[in-house]
Formats: sequence, C-alpha cells, structure tokens
Amino acid sequence: MTEIQRPGALYQQVAAAIREAILSGEFEPGAPLPSEAQLIERYKVSRPTVRNAVAALRAEGLIEVRHGKGSFVRSDGQPAVTIERRISHTRDGQFALPDGSVWEEAEEPTPYRARSTKANGPLLGLGVEEELFVCDRLLTDPASGTRAMLRTVTPLAVAADVPLLGESPGPPPAAAYAILTQAGHKLWWSETVRARMPLPDERTTLQLPDATPILHLARVTHGTDDRPLMLEEFRVGADRAELAYRITADKQPARRARA
Repeated sequence: MTEIQRPGALYQQVAAAIREAILSGEFEPGAPLPSEAQLIERYKVSRPTVRNAVAALRAEGLIEVRHGKGSFVRSDGQPAVTIERRISHTRDGQFALPDGSVWEEAEEPTPYRARSTKANGPLLGLGVEEELFVCDRLLTDPASGTRAMLRTVTPLAVAADVPLLGESPGPPPAAAYAILTQAGHKLWWSETVRARMPLPDERTTLQLPDATPILHLARVTHGTDDRPLMLEEFRVGADRAELAYRITADKQPARRARA
C-alpha cells in the first residue's frame, strides 16, 4: 500500500508514483497496468484521480491503451523491423531495394493529381501550386504487422518527358528508377529523416499507440544536371522500425595546383 505525501495536484502525485513503479521495473514493459480498482485501493484516491494520472502517463508515452484489452506499460524492446535504405543494381541492370521483399501492399495504390506545397516544392525544385502526379501506398510487413505509408510525388513536367511515370497507378520506386534510367538519366539520391508527431489520419492508418512519433523519410531522385525527378515520402511508427544505411566514402575533388 502506497501513501501519497507529495506537493502538487493529487493526480500528478499518483502519476509520479506509478511512473516510479514503471521505471523501477515493478510494472514491467509490455505488462498490463493494474486495474482502476487496484490503483484506487493502492493509492487511496478516487476514480477520477486515477484516470487523470493514467491519462498523464499516456501523454508521456509510458502507457498505451489497447482497445478492448486495457492499459499496458509500453514495451522498451527492439524495433519490430529494420528498414534497409540501400539501392542496388541487379545483374540485369534493374534496381532493387532491400526492403522490397519485406513490404506488401495492404490496399490498392491511390493515384491522383495535386499541387506542390511549401513542404514538398523546394525538394523538387518547384514553387508553390505547380502540378504534380502523386501515388499513395499503404504497406505492411507480414512478419510483424508493422504498417508504413509510401507516397511518390512526380512533377507533371517530368511525367510529360517520361510518359511511363504517369501511368496509373504509378510505378513503385524501383520500377520508376529503371524507367528514368531508360529515359537517359544517370541517377543519384538524397535523403533526409526526421521524427515528428503524427497527424490524426497518419496515427489511424499506421495504428499507432498514444504519444508515438513517426519517422518521416524524404528521398529525392536526381537525374541529369542534378534535376530533381521524384520525391518519395516514407512514414512509419518510430516504435516499430529502425533504419539501416550503408555508407561509403566520397572521393574528395582534386585540388588545383597553384600556378
């Protein structure tokens, strides 16, 4: 039995006591949290106080609610899936992505027309409100159930130059690389990764627990004269995935001899 004898709002005191129990290992990662009735009895407080305390710990990310099952201490285990971000050439000159064998399409791809924004326009060398060809895919890893969202964005001007890119529903990345190469482009890629809190539709689609950030990857395919040809936006729960990169050293440019 634990008495609450600390300053601050009562629910904050209860939250602090539960937090200590979690961090000390008394309430183990992945295990169900004691029921409301058990917490009320343990801390000698009212039901609203316990609910407010649990809500505060959910907001911190220490507790997750599984619908129909109750509240659980969030697991601190290893990510369910490792996403390799390499791009390889196959023997027949095609492109291969290491994670291509991991992900399956959970739904039919959704192609549509859109216009560039302040977020994606600069990545594609465009201003705002320029025409784009977009294709959204919902992917799933059958082994772990991890979900990911993949969006490919191609300027309409690029699709006009390379008509196969504009075909519905829009080719997946590896196929798009092959199409661009066949059109005469020598490709290279740049990529940024950031963590952020999900938008409501992302949280629902990715089936994320409370207070869970996502990893948002933005990969730009560049072609002849370094022209941005295509943007890929890959989004996945940060609690489910880790990223792996193969890094090679670039050659330093030769220094010019002084006259």
